[in-house]
Formats: sequence, C-alpha cells, structure tokens
Amino acid sequence: MDPRRARDPRLARVDPRLQRVPSALPTPSPQQQSGSVQGATQWSANGAYTTPLSMVPAVPVQQVDTASENAIAGPSTPTNNMGSSAYKPRPLFCVVCASNQNRSMEGHHVLHKAGYRVISYGTGSAVRLPGPSIDKPNIYSFGTPYNSIYEELSAKDARLQMLDRNRRIKLAPERWQDSKTVADVVITCEERCFDAVCDDLLSRGGEFNKPVHIINIEIKDNHEEALIAGKAMLDLAAAIETSQDIDEDIDRILQAQQEHHPHSLLHAVAFY
Repeated sequence: MDPRRARDPRLARVDPRLQRVPSALPTPSPQQQSGSVQGATQWSANGAYTTPLSMVPAVPVQQVDTASENAIAGPSTPTNNMGSSAYKPRPLFCVVCASNQNRSMEGHHVLHKAGYRVISYGTGSAVRLPGPSIDKPNIYSFGTPYNSIYEELSAKDARLQMLDRNRRIKLAPERWQDSKTVADVVITCEERCFDAVCDDLLSRGGEFNKPVHIINIEIKDNHEEALIAGKAMLDLAAAIETSQDIDEDIDRILQAQQEHHPHSLLHAVAFY
C-alpha cells in the first residue's frame, strides 16, 4: 500500500475494481461495532473519513446539587402536616321542639348564622300556634309553608316576627317522624320531645347502625327563653365540633354546659 494513502485523505479512495455491492457487505455485529479501535482514524467503504465513538472525549455531566437549591429556593410545595391525622367531618346538628316554630327554629337560626350544619323538626301531630284564646290555637299541618301561615295570620295578630324569621330560614315546618336525614347530634327542647325522638329511633330498628347523641335542653316555650337557650346551643355546638372524639368527651362537655347555663340536661345515645 502506498504510504501516502494513509496520510493524505484525498488519496484514500478504493479501487473501483475492488468495490462490492453494498447489500453484500456483512452487517457488523454490536460486538464488532463496539470493539477496539484500530488507529486514531477509520475509513468507510466509500472512502469517507470517520471518527470512532470511542475516540470522542467524554464530557462530564454536571450534577445539580438539589439539596443546596432547595435550601435557597425553599420547597416547591408546602409540607402536608395533616396527612397523618384522620379526616373528621363536621357534625350535623338537629334541633327539635313540638311544632318546629319557636324553640327549634331559634336554635336553627343561631346555629345556621354561626356557620354550623343544622336542620330542625317538630315532634307534634300538627303545628300549633297561639290563637285568640288558650283553648283555640291556630293549627296547621306540617309542611304548610311558613309564608302561607304568615299571610293568613297577618290580619289577625302576631307571631309575625317569628314567622317572618322562619320563612327566611326554610320553606315549612317539618315533622321529625317523617324525616330521613341522619344527624350526628339531636338537641331537643323539652322532655316530651326527647322521649318522642328516642322512641322513634328505637322503632326504626337501627338498620344503619349509626350512633346519634340526643341531648335535651329544657326550654320554656316563649320567645325570651328561646333567645336565652339559643346562646346555650351555640356553646354546646362549639364544644361538640371542636371535640376529636365526642363519645369520649360527651360527659365532660355536658358537665361544662351545665356549669355555664341554667337549663337542665338529659342525654342518651341511640342508633339510626
């Protein structure tokens, strides 16, 4: 071989008589492709000058110090410190009186205004409001809209302020025995309502096996006593909602309630 051919790339041309059909050339195996390099340069079949990959100097990759970057920039997302604690849903309070007009609706009003989840019912057979005399009450069936009662009584007498408040809260008085909503805490406003709720839950059979705390706050059925009891319900609801385990804390909560408010209390646990 001419020594100049190895030095001068222009002379590195293969004799046409020695060329072969490209398809006939054997395909080098991966082992051959990655084999040892013969010399500093290689010449392809068509005379082109190539540099083997093994001769390309390796460029070191700069490792990013993520620890130092995080120390400067801070974490991209805040650490979730609540992940280990179990989710605690807010309790649903249910306030119950006889007619779902005065005491239960005052409780519904103050609890709703304070941001608590609350519903209300009555346990009587009908809605009774004071009439011309003590033996002639105004009687309505449950489900009669507060607005309809308000318009009918507006020409007669009063209770209009109470009815006006009620119609701004919900559509109509509702009966406990017809309810399907499952509450976490039921607050009754007199002992006979407490007994009615307990008896009704017992008759349902507890098919959901869902416990419910029933607490009776004895309240006289007049506007003044209802206003005072509304504040007591707020304190009771606040203590229950902040409790992490109402079953464990209920005795302590009721004891504190009794110390700060004059109403007598009753408590029972039943099941939906």
